[in-house]
Amino acid sequence: MLIRSAAVIIGALALAGADTPSIAIHINQLGFEPDSPKRAIVADPATAPLPWRLLDARGETVAKGSTLVTGDDAASGDHVHQIEFGQTTAPGDYRLQVGDNVSHPFPIERNIYAPLKYAALNYFYQTRAGIAIDARDAGGDRWARAAGHPKEVAPCFSGMDEQRNDWPGCDYSLDVTGGWYDAGDQGKYVVNGGIALWTLQNLYEREAASGASSPFADGKVKLPEAGNGVNDLLDEARWEMRFLLEMQVPEGKHVKVPVGPQARGAKLVFTDVDASGMAHHKVADRIWTPLPTIPADDPQPRLLYPPSTAATLNLAATAAQCARIWKTIDPAFSARCLKASVRAFRAALRNPEIYAPNSFTGSGGYGDTNLADEFYWAAAELFVTTGANAYRDAVTHMAPFAASISEPGWANTAALGTITLATIPNTLSAKELASQRALIVAAADRFLAEEQNSGYHIPFGGTAYSWGSNSVLLNRAMILAIANHITDGARYRDGVVDAMDYILGRNPLNQSYITGFGTDPMRNPHHRFWAHSLDPKLPSPPPGVLSGGPNSTAMTDDVARTMKGKCAPQRCWRDNIQAFTMNEVAINWNAPLVWVSSYLDEPRQGRAESEPRR
Repeated sequence: MLIRSAAVIIGALALAGADTPSIAIHINQLGFEPDSPKRAIVADPATAPLPWRLLDARGETVAKGSTLVTGDDAASGDHVHQIEFGQTTAPGDYRLQVGDNVSHPFPIERNIYAPLKYAALNYFYQTRAGIAIDARDAGGDRWARAAGHPKEVAPCFSGMDEQRNDWPGCDYSLDVTGGWYDAGDQGKYVVNGGIALWTLQNLYEREAASGASSPFADGKVKLPEAGNGVNDLLDEARWEMRFLLEMQVPEGKHVKVPVGPQARGAKLVFTDVDASGMAHHKVADRIWTPLPTIPADDPQPRLLYPPSTAATLNLAATAAQCARIWKTIDPAFSARCLKASVRAFRAALRNPEIYAPNSFTGSGGYGDTNLADEFYWAAAELFVTTGANAYRDAVTHMAPFAASISEPGWANTAALGTITLATIPNTLSAKELASQRALIVAAADRFLAEEQNSGYHIPFGGTAYSWGSNSVLLNRAMILAIANHITDGARYRDGVVDAMDYILGRNPLNQSYITGFGTDPMRNPHHRFWAHSLDPKLPSPPPGVLSGGPNSTAMTDDVARTMKGKCAPQRCWRDNIQAFTMNEVAINWNAPLVWVSSYLDEPRQGRAESEPRR
């Protein structure tokens, strides 16, 4: 596809008679499915509609019309117009023209998202810890590397943290080899691993329930486990699940930790607790390693950081999900997951207020002091897996905390529990099931309503673009996709397309935020191995890696600081390896990319064509 796209670009430039295509017309650079909605955004100060033409590969006009003026857009700083050309369904290569401006060329063709879903999933193999990354499975010699942390037996952190708190440590070490590196650094975090793992496991459950043959069936994905008779999506998920299981505190172990909310900057007060069954929050380097650092060359001591209630509930939730998925595939592994889940949930009930402090260097904090959503999520997963009344009662008791859901995130997990209750077979009554599904549809309706406040017509109408804003949009797209499944309302699928259009180029920067896809893909993520811009001997990133995207709220890296107060929210981004607040990559960002691109690649037999928006 990449070679084909390059040929299309060269041909289109010759037809346009220009050295480079204009960027005034913003469009999905990957292209469109024939039966998909098709929308472009034009940034132009004109207050009257502008004539547009759709040109085929021969330069002939196949459709035309006038733009819809939507006006000034605070998120982008642009004055914008919309073009809709969904009536064009014939496969082929096209360009849009408005006045002298010509868009990037783009195809209309079926299965356009198939390569993306496989590349996005391959990201997880490439970021595995504890195993050598093989050129055959990674896509080429440049991405092959020696195993990072191949025998990771880590002791607990002890000594002074950044705020001069003296941590006592613990009397054990754990073998936590494996799992996924979280992001551009080489830390491994249970809360980020939890939501990423849940997303891949949920995709498996969704596809298994459809009854269709899985595009991730054994051998469909390049993995060392290929040929083992297990769905490749599950092979990848299991790599992380085993790591999370190893992060669980052994029985009979007491750990001194701070309990309850802590005043910012105050000295921590340590209390001895029975930590049996809890999960350590993370394993990471003692101090930050520089860019670049190949995982196998990491010189820093690897340490377990204190257990937290949040990490414990992430383990409980994902292990319960694991138990039902693997029940007939690998009963022994299923039983191990269920035992760990039950232990973790009991440990969280026993220690409900052990929060992760943000006082260590060398790794992200991932602190969260509102854990009602994690308790709800874990109880929901255990209830669906076991049917036990105790978990049903826990879900009912905590339901007010999930009375309204939004897009999921590592610190906002209520939606995960609601999705499981609404879509995975369980013993809820018909009324209770309808209530859970209504929560999803209500959230999806709110997201679609926000499109009316978005100049670039995406299901996010605000102007506060957070760290990882692209994942916010993709997680909203996942909610929209589930609403489409529940209601068969095509407008929800159209909203998913809008979100992906933005990610793939229909944004004010004319930027594809996914490596290897589109005419102007992201190339220089904040990453210690994919660091070609710093060391020519190291590779650029492989295809299918998602940038965190514009960030207007936490501009703390050196690149972002120079832009603070000078960029519209959707323009607060640079393709720079040093821009970690804007251009980092992460497992919990790539997971919804896998989910959403897989959804968009699903067959749509029997589905209605796109319907008008309400």
